[in-house]
Amino acid sequence: MKILVTGTAGFIGSHVALKLLERGDEVVGIDNLNDYYDVSLKQARLARFSGHPGYTHIHADLADRAAIEAAFATHKPQRVINLAAQAGVRYAAQNPHVYVSSNVTGFLHILEGCRHHGVEHVVFASTSSIYGADTAMPFSEHQGTDHPLTLYAASKKANEAMAHSYAHLYGIPATGLRFFTVYGPWGRPDMALFLFTRAILAGEPIKVFNHGHHKRSFTYIDDIVEGVIRAMDHPPGKNPHWNSDQPDPASSGVAPYRIFNIGNEQPVELLRYIEVLEQCLGKKAVMELLPLQAGDVPDTEADMSELANAVGYKPVVSVEEGVKRFVAWYRGYYG
Repeated sequence: MKILVTGTAGFIGSHVALKLLERGDEVVGIDNLNDYYDVSLKQARLARFSGHPGYTHIHADLADRAAIEAAFATHKPQRVINLAAQAGVRYAAQNPHVYVSSNVTGFLHILEGCRHHGVEHVVFASTSSIYGADTAMPFSEHQGTDHPLTLYAASKKANEAMAHSYAHLYGIPATGLRFFTVYGPWGRPDMALFLFTRAILAGEPIKVFNHGHHKRSFTYIDDIVEGVIRAMDHPPGKNPHWNSDQPDPASSGVAPYRIFNIGNEQPVELLRYIEVLEQCLGKKAVMELLPLQAGDVPDTEADMSELANAVGYKPVVSVEEGVKRFVAWYRGYYG
C-alpha cells in the first residue's frame, strides 16, 4: 500500500515508517523537524530510511494547509497514520498555541485530505492522558474522558471528536490509538528514561516526582509499532450493537470509528523502572524526591482487551528487556 505517515522524524513515527518499508509498503513521510528537542536526533532517525526507494519525504508543517493539500493531491495515499503532534504534557503550560496549531488545526488538514482524496482508513495518535482525573483502573475505552488535566490531553480529545464527525459525515474509517507511556531506542530526550539515563551517567541527581510511587503502563516501542500497523490493516466499521440511548465512547453506530488503548497491561512503579535502569547502567541514581506535578496522574493502567480481540495485539517486551535495549542504543548513539 501507499501510506502517508506524519511525524516520520519523531520517535514513534520513524519506527512505524521503517517497519512499513521493511514489509514492502510505500511510505510518504511528513515532518517539519521543529526544534522542540534536538533536531540532529530527528535527522538521524530519518537517515535510517531516507535513502530507501519506497520512501518519499515532505518537509512541511501540518498547520500549513496548502502544503498538506498538495501532499494528498500529489501522492494520493491509500491510508494515513497521523503521528505528528506537539508532544509533551508540561510544555503546553508555556506554549499553548503550538498545541492547537499542530494537534487541532493540523489534524483538521489531515482529515480534509482524507475526505477529498478517498483515503481508505485514517489511524491517529491519541493518548492515555485523556483519562485525566479518572481513577477507575484499568483504564477502559468504554469509560468517559470528560476531565482532561492538560491542554495536550484536551487537544487529543478534540482529535477523537473530529475524527468521529468526519467518519460520520464522509464515511472515512477512523481509528484512534490511546498510547500509554512509550519508551525505547531513538526515544524522545524530554521523556523520563532519556533524562534519567543522561543524568545518572553524568553523576547528576534525577527528579523523581510523586516520590517514585506512581505506576505507568510502560510500553516498548516495538510492541507499539506492531499494534499501530495491525490497527491500520483493520479499518473499522459501524458497531451494529451500538445503543444511542447508552452510547459507547469506544465505537459508533453511525460511523466507521473505533478507539483503542495501546499499551502494556502490566503497570510498573517508577521506582522499579529506575532500579532496572540502574542495573543496566551499572550505576546508582541520586534521587531528588518531589511531589506529584500539576497535570500528572498518579497511575496509568491499560485495559488491552479490545485491541487484543480486534487485531490479536499482545505486547511481549518486558521492562527489564526494553530498558536494556534502550541503554545499549543510548551508549552506542552517544558514545
